[in-house]
Parts: sequence; structure tokens; C-alpha cells
Amino acid sequence: MKRFLSILLATVMVMGVLFAVASCGSKTGEKDLEEVKAKGTIVVGMECAYAPYNWAQATSNEYASVRLESGTYADGYDVQMAKKIADALGVELVIKPIKWNGLTSALNSKQIDLIIAGMSPTEDRKLSIDFTDTYYDSDLVMVIRKDSAYVSATKISDFSGAKITGQLNTFHYDVIDQIDGVKKQTALEDFAGLIQSLRSGAIDGYVCEKPGAISAVAANPEFTYIEFTKENGFTYDPTEASIAVGVRKNSSLTAEINKILASVSKEEKEEMMTAAILRQPVNN
Repeated sequence: MKRFLSILLATVMVMGVLFAVASCGSKTGEKDLEEVKAKGTIVVGMECAYAPYNWAQATSNEYASVRLESGTYADGYDVQMAKKIADALGVELVIKPIKWNGLTSALNSKQIDLIIAGMSPTEDRKLSIDFTDTYYDSDLVMVIRKDSAYVSATKISDFSGAKITGQLNTFHYDVIDQIDGVKKQTALEDFAGLIQSLRSGAIDGYVCEKPGAISAVAANPEFTYIEFTKENGFTYDPTEASIAVGVRKNSSLTAEINKILASVSKEEKEEMMTAAILRQPVNN
């Protein structure tokens, strides 16, 4: 009987802990909007190294007006969207540069209030954070050198035997497995690494979204990119090639941000992206 009671008591205690954890989880972001308004700032996490979505530069201007802790200034498509959100909420925008792999943990540990970093709302990511509606939609392409043996490729199967990679912890890297016979290379942490690897010939190409490809080609005249038709390209959920704002689970910011995003027309979004591509630093 004593053993039975001990087991019963232990079970009740475990269930109580699980219930408490679940209850806390359900309320994770319920006061986010209230807290942002109270402090008068909204802290946004991004790499500041993923042009044309976001980057850091030495000087300020009408676009790059948000000063980072390093003394540089943030600009890019994500930065302009973050400004719109901050302005609409009536708070000051603060941008915190964080490595790609640290963004989700920074959000959940409340180091930042939002992730606006060219991040796609994948099912895996939705297990740990929530997302707003998308604020840009794109397609996957292959970035290669103009002198590449694959410059005439029109379908992903043409890259059989090629050394291909993508950014670490992105679906860009995962879809490479769809190319029969591909020599899939180790994923790289950021786009600077991808660009350098392609320049040096260590890889034959890398997969990314079209804005990132346009940006890379604009900064590297020796590069080009291959677009694919729906029939000849990668298979993926269209939402994975879209980007959305990352928020904490059950965040009260979600509905407010969705209203703000809905007020920005598709035409304005395209104009913002084109402008970001044109003014990106050459060294990105």
C-alpha cells in the first residue's frame, strides 16, 4: 500500500508540473503588445548579413537610420518592414543582430520581441514559435558562376553530379536531395560563406530565394542564377518560399502586425524589395 501511495503521489506531482508547464506555454506571448507599448520600444532580431533582406553598413542615410550596438546601421527589406511595424505601433525600433541559428531561442528567451529576418514559416519552426501572415513571397533558384558548366541548365536534374549547397537550417538546403546524383555539400552558416565558396570554385552552385540571388548577382558580376518552371524545379510548400514575422507562441502582437502587413500593398512590397536590391552594399 505504501508503494502504491508513493507511486500515486509521484504521478500526481508529475501531472501537476506538466499542467503548469502547459499553462505557462499557452500564455507565453499574451502580454507582448502590452509590454512593447509600456517600454516604448520593439526589439527585432535579424542577421544583418542577408542582403537584400537585411545588412549592416558603416554610414546612415534615409533608409539606414537604425544604429546597431556595433556603431553600424541596419538597412534592407526587413528593416524597412520593421520600421513600418514600429511606426504603426507608435514605438521606437531597436534592431539586434543575431546569428541565424540563435534567432528562435533569442525570441523565446525574450531577448527580442520579433524575428524579421527573411524567415519562412515552416512546420518545424511552428513547433517552437508562431508566425504572422507572410510579408513577401518568392521562388527558389540556383546561383552559379557565369563560366559554369551548368550555365545552360533549365531543370534541377541538369545539376546531377554538381557540388551544391545551401544555408544551414533552411529548406533551401533540404530540397537539394531532390536532385538525383547531386554531390550535396556541407551546409554553410550564412550567405557570405555561400558567396565565397562559389567564388573560389569549392561549390558549383547554391540554392536560395530569388531576391537573394538577384542581390548576389548585383554584387558579383561573375555570378548568374537559374530559374525553373514549376514542372522542372524543386517541389516544396509555397509558404516555405514566403517570409513572415516570427512571434512568440500566442503573442498578442500577431493580430496587430497582421493588420499592419495587410495595409502594405503587393505593389509597395515589390517596390521596397527592388529598392533594397539596388542600394545593397557591393560587398554583400
